[in-house]
Amino acid sequence: MIEIEHLSKRFQTGGGFLKRPRAMLAVRDVSLTIAKGEVVGVVGESGCGKSTLARLVLRLLEPSSGRVVLDGTDLTSLTARDLRAARKRMAMVFQDPYSSLDPRYSVADVLTEPFTVQRRPLPPGQIAEMLTAVGLPTEMAASHPHQLSGGQRQRVGIARALALRPDFVVLDEPTASLDVSIQAQIIDLLASLRDQMGLTYLFISHDLGLVRYFCDRIVVMYLGAVVEILPTADAAPRHPYTRALIDSGFVPDPARRRAIAPLSGEIPSPFDLPPGCAFAGRCPRATDRCRAERPTLDDTTHPTACFHPL
Repeated sequence: MIEIEHLSKRFQTGGGFLKRPRAMLAVRDVSLTIAKGEVVGVVGESGCGKSTLARLVLRLLEPSSGRVVLDGTDLTSLTARDLRAARKRMAMVFQDPYSSLDPRYSVADVLTEPFTVQRRPLPPGQIAEMLTAVGLPTEMAASHPHQLSGGQRQRVGIARALALRPDFVVLDEPTASLDVSIQAQIIDLLASLRDQMGLTYLFISHDLGLVRYFCDRIVVMYLGAVVEILPTADAAPRHPYTRALIDSGFVPDPARRRAIAPLSGEIPSPFDLPPGCAFAGRCPRATDRCRAERPTLDDTTHPTACFHPL
């Protein structure tokens, strides 16, 4: 369904008096395919480019290079009118349910807005149907965001994303600002909606444990680049960075407690990346080749960008 080809995004900070402008690649040459009905997770530390990639895929940001293809249609080449039409098939659930809903709108207004933007009539009973689908009472249609809990707001955001029956949904850390018990409810809801509506998800998260539970494949990013693609959620990692992410996860079982060796070294500045592997300064397996030459994803069933994989 989705083909991402050599996608990059460069941001530049403006210069000033005695200050030179600086540029950084927030997303670096990312290529990825997503099959219909698949849930692909994207994980990595804060600032690695996950959310930027999510917005590039939906063309909420314009890429500096590369393209995104939806069922054979190059989204990056569409005019504004054609892009609006294509967006009927795409949607996004944002990270923060407190800022992604207009406080002046009632829930009914929030769920009506997608139809207004697409200049489509609102089907009779649609508001009640959408609220029921996400487990909210129909009486909540008259409520405003400040009257809802965080979990309820995120359910409204999910209902809004699914209002036009899209095929592809980007979930940008949809549980990050919620309590753990509410996170489980939202994940179960998303899994149920996927089965009912035949949805395809791109799931962005920094929680590798959650991604391994929910996703079919996992893309690991570091400083804007993909360093590994796990072909299954339970596949053993080959890249040292992925191994470190898994080892840093907390297992709530006293019998499985273990000593965690934190990564040493500093994360390079995205404005001044080293010539070789960006992870070399923190990697216990790094060699002179790693510091001088930048690895690329190998062409295998378990792609890894590493000269010395595990």
